[in-house]
Amino acid sequence: QVQLVESGGGLVQAGGSLRLSCAASGRTFNWSPMGWFRRAPGKEREFVASINWSGGGTNYADSVKGRFAISRDNAKNTVYLQMNSLKPEDTAVYYCAAEVSSSRADMVPYWGEGTQVTVSS
Repeated sequence: QVQLVESGGGLVQAGGSLRLSCAASGRTFNWSPMGWFRRAPGKEREFVASINWSGGGTNYADSVKGRFAISRDNAKNTVYLQMNSLKPEDTAVYYCAAEVSSSRADMVPYWGEGTQVTVSS
């Protein structure tokens, strides 16, 4: 059974930082592109960042470019999202995703259950 378990969410003040982790189990995703999406209250799930299997290629939504950094440790079957200079508009539930072939959420076959990130002003 494939599981993606996120951790690291919480409440932070604007300008602060958080680091999200996503641990995969049930199968290895070492050869799969991984990513993060988020859903803010009243909005649809949106792409945040993705990383290729080796970690050598990354993509970011324009809204987080320069502030967020995605990385992975294939030895640990884990993906990370370092979030800096957080803004209140970053408040959302953040979801880990596996086999991310595009920025379209409907194309993603594997999801974690999400972790809440709340940024206060």
